[in-house]
Amino acid sequence: MALLQTLLSCVVGPVLYAVWSGFFARNPLDNIPGPSRQHWCTGNLNQVYARYGWDFHKMLAVRYGPVSKFYGLFGARQLYVFDPKAMYHIMVKDQHTFEAPPSYLATNKLVFGDGLLSTSGEHHRRQRKLLNPVFSISHVRHMVPTFFELRDAIAAQVKQGPGEINVYEWLNRTTLELVGQSGLGCSLDSLKEGHANPYSIAVKNLLPSIFKVSLAREFLPWLIRIGPPSLRRFVVKILPWKALNEIDGIVDIMNKTSIKVFEEKKRALCEGDETVMHQVGQGKDMMSTLLRANMNASAEDRLLDAELLAQVSTLVFAAMHTTAGALSRILFTLAHHQDAQDKLREEMRQAMAEHGELDYDTLANLPYVDAVCRETLRLYPPVTSVSRTTRDDIILPFSRPIKGNDGKDIHEVLVPKNTEVVVSILSSNRNPEIWGEDALQWKPERWLSPLPRSVMNAQIPGVYSHLMTFIGGGRACIGFKFSELEMKVILSILIQTFKFTPAQGIEWTMLVSSPKVKGSEDMKWQLPLRVEMI
Repeated sequence: MALLQTLLSCVVGPVLYAVWSGFFARNPLDNIPGPSRQHWCTGNLNQVYARYGWDFHKMLAVRYGPVSKFYGLFGARQLYVFDPKAMYHIMVKDQHTFEAPPSYLATNKLVFGDGLLSTSGEHHRRQRKLLNPVFSISHVRHMVPTFFELRDAIAAQVKQGPGEINVYEWLNRTTLELVGQSGLGCSLDSLKEGHANPYSIAVKNLLPSIFKVSLAREFLPWLIRIGPPSLRRFVVKILPWKALNEIDGIVDIMNKTSIKVFEEKKRALCEGDETVMHQVGQGKDMMSTLLRANMNASAEDRLLDAELLAQVSTLVFAAMHTTAGALSRILFTLAHHQDAQDKLREEMRQAMAEHGELDYDTLANLPYVDAVCRETLRLYPPVTSVSRTTRDDIILPFSRPIKGNDGKDIHEVLVPKNTEVVVSILSSNRNPEIWGEDALQWKPERWLSPLPRSVMNAQIPGVYSHLMTFIGGGRACIGFKFSELEMKVILSILIQTFKFTPAQGIEWTMLVSSPKVKGSEDMKWQLPLRVEMI
């Protein structure tokens, strides 16, 4: 009886309130233009978060401009934003009011524990303070020699001649091994084996599995209040829900591996330098650095073992998916632009003739390599949007006025508490008012000369190249410099060794951009390219 009462108070009550506020209460956002709801219950959520919703997002940007409204669950008003000034307030100035959505935090807490992706406020700031030095440039520079050891990962597949290779799979495995060696100081996936190990498969399949339960995630902040964790875990185990069972199995594999890595690293550090030097990374990896930093931190900044453990899976997951996705898009784009691929290869050859092996400093200063990476990250950001939820009522100002439904100019709007705001990284990066009429074209050359004044004046609040690709503020991507270096190193290795040409038609998912063969019934992410040795 008590459990039933808890269920009613945690789920039914909030749902009834949501229905009342969504369909009957007036809302300050009602005057903001936007599309009509597609469904009475889910609103426009199935369009905004569609796996292949490119056309809908393009329509929102073109028809309604940098600020529009759409509908969430039970008629809840939500904002779609890529106005620079509004993004600055959301991501930087008022970031403590615009926090990560409860469903996002609850999902990450259940999957990873109390890691960087599942905490907010002061808790998040404290974790980030300890983690920041781990991703410093001086630390990342030591990782370059580790990257070059993986030169032969794909070469073994085409040594007998040109062939069609699922490049995405190999980039996933390579990225996982790189973050394992340089990030965790261990090997997570030996690329010499013909098939990925269970951990690699688990990390790769986590995101597609989570997408399958997207609607249910909206109820997580309420559901996690029901009973103790052991009861909720028991319910998950017995429910005949395939997608949920997949996630449960994936989390089990990730958790066991994370505990093993973490305990081995702690034991090695306690045993002294000699033991550490015999591990992969020789104590220079990120996890060793983090553990030392935590030991030396003040009592108020020190993290618990459970929090440190959560960073293991968080680090691997975030680094693997975003970097592998970005590299896949770069290679796919270069396969369709042979002139750019040849130009990139020639720049690398000249640099090697002058400097020898391409280390971090040399790679960082190759202009065309940098231009290719920046332009691809601009036009095809690995993560296409992020969401924030208001913790209180707040005024959100705009860079320029928009036309309201009443025909009058709107310069700012009152955003009520608990409103979800979608910040469109994709639409911001492709905004023709900022990037010009050729904003939708892939043109690396735009980065080889001074950027237009419109870009400089827009004051985009991102941490990277006037772009929102790695967002900004207190939740900006903490490892973006590491990711940028990793992309350039892998790209230099592959382009010097192989020639890439298109093999099959490919379509790309949104949210976290990933490739799939167009028209294929196989839902697995894959990027077949024709690869041949240079």
